[in-house]
Amino acid sequence: MKEKEPFNDVEDHVDKVTGNPYKGRHKNTPKGIKIIGYVIISFFVVLFITTLIGIFLN
Repeated sequence: MKEKEPFNDVEDHVDKVTGNPYKGRHKNTPKGIKIIGYVIISFFVVLFITTLIGIFLN
């Protein structure tokens, strides 16, 4: 995926000064944080599905 090009020098400067880490890619995210995110999302999906099943079986 192509990196976001700054609109002008001011935008590039603000990104550098504020330390904006997001440039459109998530390859640098540590593996542990990715796994924790997947576990949390999976938990809520399973919770939602079991809630729906429980409502319809009741």
